[in-house]
Amino acid sequence: MFDGGTGTYLQKNGLEPGGCPELMNIEHPSIIGDMASAYFDSGSDIVLTNTFGGNKFRLKHYGLENQLLELNEKAASIAKKRAPSRCYVAGSIGPTGEFIEPLGSVSEKEMYDAFTDQITAIEQGGADAVMIETQMAIEEAQIAIKAARENTNLLVMSTMVFDKGPRGFFSMMGITPEDAVKGIFEAGAHVAGANCGNGIEKMLEIAAKMRDTTDGFLVIQSNAGIPSIKKNQIIYPETPEYMSDFYLKMLKLPINILGGCCGTGPEHIKYLRKTLDTFKSK
Repeated sequence: MFDGGTGTYLQKNGLEPGGCPELMNIEHPSIIGDMASAYFDSGSDIVLTNTFGGNKFRLKHYGLENQLLELNEKAASIAKKRAPSRCYVAGSIGPTGEFIEPLGSVSEKEMYDAFTDQITAIEQGGADAVMIETQMAIEEAQIAIKAARENTNLLVMSTMVFDKGPRGFFSMMGITPEDAVKGIFEAGAHVAGANCGNGIEKMLEIAAKMRDTTDGFLVIQSNAGIPSIKKNQIIYPETPEYMSDFYLKMLKLPINILGGCCGTGPEHIKYLRKTLDTFKSK
């Protein structure tokens, strides 16, 4: 079992609008540590580091690119120190926000080097695995997977984001869940899957398509529905109880690793842990 949303937790615990989440690893390490503990205490077997935007392209927006190694290593170290026995830390690697040539201005080597810098720093901080998450372009995901496999000893997971249209599910760059799974495994990842972008009902559909494509290990991390704004607050509609019924269906597919994404918190993970333990006991 994975954890819940990092951004959701930090926004409730001091992250200002427009602020850099990764800077909190240095300025507010106790908050980052408490987040890891909250998820471990709720039943997570794996907790993500606070490094989603920790690549040089994203950090450059905040003028923090020169602190890349410190920010990533510190994040992994904080989470690892809070990990109980037989629990693990996975480095969160989000998209760069850049496009590879010729569509964009970044070369494959520049992107490979950027991922290598971030992932090796996370390994030095003590992480056990890396989660290359919320990817939209299969080419970028594959470069990150290659960087992790060629430069670290970490277990490598990768997930993509899909939207449902008239022709079915596609990533922003036109990749289907089925092709994403094939491309992720072909690049050398140990675990493939999907996260973010959808509520639990659509994530179950994506999960089924992925399981029909492979016998490999799969991971699903769902949002707590699609958010709305009420009284200047972002509200995610799906309760732990509602999501639990769909997670039970995923367990039966089976999906090997479950967790939450945006809008989910420790309370979701606690309820999901009960669902998982009940399923395993039958």
